[in-house]
Amino acid sequence: MRYFSKLFLITMLVFGLAFGSTVVIHAAEGDKAINELLGEPVVVYGGNLTDGQKEEVRRLLEVDQNDVNELTVTGEDIAKYIGGNPNSRMFSSVKITHKDKGHGIVVNIVTADNITQVTSDMYSNALLTAGVENALIEVASPVQVTGHSALTGIYKAYDASGAELDQDRMEVANEELNVTTDLAEKSGISQEEVTELMTEIKKAIADQDPATREDVERIVKEQLEKLEINLSEEDRQLLIDLFEKMRDLDIDFDKVRDQLEDITSTIKDRIGELNLDEGFWDKVTNFFKDLIDKIASIFKE
Repeated sequence: MRYFSKLFLITMLVFGLAFGSTVVIHAAEGDKAINELLGEPVVVYGGNLTDGQKEEVRRLLEVDQNDVNELTVTGEDIAKYIGGNPNSRMFSSVKITHKDKGHGIVVNIVTADNITQVTSDMYSNALLTAGVENALIEVASPVQVTGHSALTGIYKAYDASGAELDQDRMEVANEELNVTTDLAEKSGISQEEVTELMTEIKKAIADQDPATREDVERIVKEQLEKLEINLSEEDRQLLIDLFEKMRDLDIDFDKVRDQLEDITSTIKDRIGELNLDEGFWDKVTNFFKDLIDKIASIFKE
């Protein structure tokens, strides 16, 4: 009897450690009532999804078909919104829930393993450039994709909701996403570092407003040095050309400074986690070894 009492206590301890935080998270979610002032959520499915994959996305995004506006994004939308290839294959899907002023942009990638190139911070940064504000955006794909087409789906959702996003800003935002992912893929720097670089350049341009081309060139150079990022001359020029286009569009990054600060803070935390000292995992291993030894000793009594 004493043996089973100890076994029960240990089992409860393990389950409590493993699942305690999950209970708190779900309890905090609250109800999902539609905000009638902001309109119903919009779900945009990739046009190349099969019927079965579409059902899988509905499950992943927790879609209630009675409470959302459902759309499909195709290659023709790529051509319409960002001047892209009309023959593009589209699998990334998004759910957009409009929020009250002050909420900012929150991006949640539901299928992180299937979105291979674009991070939530990359989406947020590009959407700020496009002029998107105050929304919860959830991204999902049932198959592995780069994630780029989700941006067009978001544009289509805003168009369907009656929100007018500037065509030039949408195109530059898409170019920003392409430059960001390209740099992370070929330059030997992490996704987090590239996104931090893009964010810090935007903040510096906001401080300089109105910025000249010479200011943009100087800011790019300074931020690369500050973050200790080495790029080829060709990649440096890609950045300068991109931010020169943003300057020409007169995008007011000072207006969304708080959101840029939030992105920077989040990225720094992630970079810190990636750079944990080598002894950290030894400490974790030793902790669990000691814990197992102590549990084993209980059963020996």
